[in-house]
Amino acid sequence: MDDYAQFIAKVKRKTGIDLSLYKEAQMKRRLTSLYVKKGLNSFAELFAEMEKNPVLWHECLDRMTINVSEFYRNAKRWDVLERIILPRLLAENPRPRVWSAACSAGEEPYTLAMVLAKYLPLHRVSVLATDIDENALARARLGVYGERSLAELPEEMKKKFFTKDGQYYKIDEKVKQAVTFQKHNLLADPFPGPFDLIVCRNVLIYFTEEAKRALYPKFRDALRPGGVLFVGSTEQIFNPGSYGFEVEETFFYRRT
Repeated sequence: MDDYAQFIAKVKRKTGIDLSLYKEAQMKRRLTSLYVKKGLNSFAELFAEMEKNPVLWHECLDRMTINVSEFYRNAKRWDVLERIILPRLLAENPRPRVWSAACSAGEEPYTLAMVLAKYLPLHRVSVLATDIDENALARARLGVYGERSLAELPEEMKKKFFTKDGQYYKIDEKVKQAVTFQKHNLLADPFPGPFDLIVCRNVLIYFTEEAKRALYPKFRDALRPGGVLFVGSTEQIFNPGSYGFEVEETFFYRRT
């Protein structure tokens, strides 16, 4: 077994994260750059160092779980959600169940809550937000973000839902209360449900084709009939019909 394969096996035993389901070249590149930066020479040395150093564990987990997000990312897609998808879902269920899967540091589920607040009072908005990374979830619960995270957010939303505090922006408590954060491993844990809307964006791109083929039916089963899966702008599902979906709009798949 080569150095990286042994590293994968040790990480899976310790954390339950199966790196073999992520695209190998990308993951190896991310982790190799980390161990080189730390002055180490192999994945074996990296794992040994991680065992001794909790800070390095968290840094490594951050690399593995790919925490990159921002509010209102790809604004045109959120516009489609707001104008076309949500009115239909709300007509069918005035208290929609919504899941932000692989939510990173909370920008996506908070965006969902703010968009839903255009249609519902915030105390009636409920978003489940899950991620594999405890660090990211802790940051999400804090609800404090730098300027860069808010770059795409419409100005009126920024004024309505954020308070500037020095270099940072704090999200409104009512928005925080609309979102429940939980730890969840997409590749290993049972899926909750049934939902009206599942948002899983800019995550599937890192998984192997085999992992994606296993995930699509799980997403379908976690939706009610007519419910929608909203994916990222590089994550089109080819042949959605074979998974029990039909295209409602580009990057929005309705359960048939």
